[in-house]
Amino acid sequence: MKRLSLLLCAGLTLGACSKEEPAPEPVRPVLSFEVRAESEESLGRFAGSIQARYETNLGFRVPGRIANRNVDVGAEVGKGALLATLDPTDQQNQLRSAQGDLARVEAQWINAQANARRQQQLFDRGVGAQAQLDIAQTDLKTTRASLEQARAAVNQARDQLAYSELRTDHGGVVTAWMAEAGQVVSAGQQVVTLARPDIKEAVIDLPASLVDQLPADVVFKVALQLDPSVNTTAVVREIEPQAQSATRTRRSRLTLTQTPPTFRLGTAISVTLSSAIVPRTEVPLSALQEVDGQARVWIVDPQARTVAPREVTVLSRDHDSALISSGIKIGERVVSAGVNSLKPGQKVKIDEDSPR
Repeated sequence: MKRLSLLLCAGLTLGACSKEEPAPEPVRPVLSFEVRAESEESLGRFAGSIQARYETNLGFRVPGRIANRNVDVGAEVGKGALLATLDPTDQQNQLRSAQGDLARVEAQWINAQANARRQQQLFDRGVGAQAQLDIAQTDLKTTRASLEQARAAVNQARDQLAYSELRTDHGGVVTAWMAEAGQVVSAGQQVVTLARPDIKEAVIDLPASLVDQLPADVVFKVALQLDPSVNTTAVVREIEPQAQSATRTRRSRLTLTQTPPTFRLGTAISVTLSSAIVPRTEVPLSALQEVDGQARVWIVDPQARTVAPREVTVLSRDHDSALISSGIKIGERVVSAGVNSLKPGQKVKIDEDSPR
């Protein structure tokens, strides 16, 4: 009997030991963000580039065939730098011809001077005729005019020879070439574009419909596409009055408030347009949960590391966010992903630095 009692007690003890403790509720990791007030309304983001405010289109002042192109696109040149040269054969021949004419007229000038002196001396001694003296003086004046004309022709020929070299009027950066070595160009034809790098501006193309509705307090934020942390603000300097027929956009030139060193000519930028609005709260659509037609979000208790649902009033929605008019406060943390698998009071693991 005693043995039976011992067996029963042992069986009860084993049965009690075999009961499992209930598993603790798992801690669910969630993404969250801190609620902030939005005081600006984004009007869009547009791609553009950094360009020089002042650009000069240069060309030769005489026609000819380009013999040499001395610099490439992107080269920085100083004032008076040689950009390209024409074949100078024609200009050199014109100069030699003008110099030959000058030498002939100079000889005539010397002879006319000598003849005028002789006729004057003969007339002074009373053995020369007045008519011969008048002819000699007239010939002297005519020869002098021919001499001045010949000298001007030589100077013009020298200028024409100098025009076969294309030089800069100011320092700058070569941004484009429209002709190559061996190409025949006419006088005044655009050959190269030279930009002054000292004053830069942002250039973007804005939709014509947006330009007509820009608010007076619009803010242009200009940032590098490769490094958005490098940014500055800008104001409109010029907007083309007519839209391009193909794209229905109007080119806009913006004056930069500051010009960071990395804003080089041709650098790709992004320009964000915004305007001031009444402060409001914006949350991603992934943070909203619909329950019986009522929108709600999950608020994180940072001390207890738990979540609780809260109903909110939605003003408007777009493809990825919603505007909230009431229900949450500035500074609270809201779950931004995984809301459909949460329960009130559930323990969560949050990332304090989670993006919105």
